[in-house]
Amino acid sequence: MKRTRPEPIRAIERACLAPRPNLTAGAMDLARSPLARPFPDIPPIDGVTLRIARARYKEWDRCDLTFVELPEGSSVAGVFTKNVCCSSEVELGRESVAKGTARAIIVNAGNSNAFTGYRGREAVEQIMAQVAAHLGCEPAEVLVSSTGVIGVPLPKDKASAGVEAALTAEPCGWEDATHTIGTTDTFTKGAHASAMVGETRVEIGGIIKGSGMIAPDMATMLGYIFTDAAVSPAFLQECLSAANRQTFSCITVDSDTSTSDTVLAFATGKAGHAQLTSFDDPGADAFMAALHDVCRELAHLVVRDGEGAQKFIAVHVSGAVSDESARRIGLAIANSPLVKTAIAGGDANWGRVVMAVGKAGEPANRDTLSIGFGGHWAAREGQPVEDYDEAPVAAHLAGQEIDIEVDLGLGEGRASVWTCDLTHGYIDINADYRS
Repeated sequence: MKRTRPEPIRAIERACLAPRPNLTAGAMDLARSPLARPFPDIPPIDGVTLRIARARYKEWDRCDLTFVELPEGSSVAGVFTKNVCCSSEVELGRESVAKGTARAIIVNAGNSNAFTGYRGREAVEQIMAQVAAHLGCEPAEVLVSSTGVIGVPLPKDKASAGVEAALTAEPCGWEDATHTIGTTDTFTKGAHASAMVGETRVEIGGIIKGSGMIAPDMATMLGYIFTDAAVSPAFLQECLSAANRQTFSCITVDSDTSTSDTVLAFATGKAGHAQLTSFDDPGADAFMAALHDVCRELAHLVVRDGEGAQKFIAVHVSGAVSDESARRIGLAIANSPLVKTAIAGGDANWGRVVMAVGKAGEPANRDTLSIGFGGHWAAREGQPVEDYDEAPVAAHLAGQEIDIEVDLGLGEGRASVWTCDLTHGYIDINADYRS
């Protein structure tokens, strides 16, 4: 006999999956970012089941709880915020990732459950126990993330009811799950890549939320990456950590690092090939490259949804004494309000870039420093370019995709970081965030 779902639950599902103009309907009236990209066609990942429900953490007309079920034996890896005032979700997540296996992830949107003491931890442990009882696994195999307002304990009653609804909900698609994890996001963000491991094609799909409180290490986000590849927990962690250093930890919107930043990667092993355990294994390099592509695209999408953003800015630093020094200099430029507002106004004020390089605390020499915009040098080796023509630079800055080039002339170190401009829209959003 076909089981009929209770009408209240069916009504919730209809509401969750109903069309919506943006991710914050019912909360904040935010226009879709002009830098948004369409949600990609992410194929099903064997072993991954997505479900959503409404916990009503805020008074909004949308689902706000996501449940992802994984098969027994799935590997997990994670990178987390370095904010020392992190949430219980982050603390417990680190413990779970260290064990190496996972069966589920629960994501709550609208309440970060950070700075909530023992009450916050109890709420997370309740969720872990509830899901574990349903799946017949250990609570440590259930990971929990929360995002939203800091300092308000996650309501246990709403969490319990939301989880119960999610556990029995019909499976949903990638975009619906992505919509559900968002807060001030204005568009859904996902990425996909594939790789050949020997003769086996493996798929990697990722979803992410984030638009403000974005800065390394890592950027303020919740990101989840899934693959059907068979990967040992240790090697999955090695790959994710390496990708993070060049992607999620190279973006910034406002220089603020959240209490809840989390990116998790899960490998179900359902593709059926021999498990990857090191870069010596056939196909390991291809898997790493595909994972890096997914991470980079997700990181860029977060910047493209930067609160109030009108321009996507790539800062390319070369000639530094090391790659890490180049990254720090790039971030000093990307985090400078003076640089970001100049770009917002289309002002080719390369002197502000000079300032940012000099304040970074890294080796630099004004007499070897070169600065350019969009392939046009404004200054070379410590001097303004003779007969400098600002017209092509101004034309470049009038667009939505901005490149800033910096060559320190000191060594072989290089790095790219990504940010957005700073507009009044950022103030408007954050002045009204809790309403």
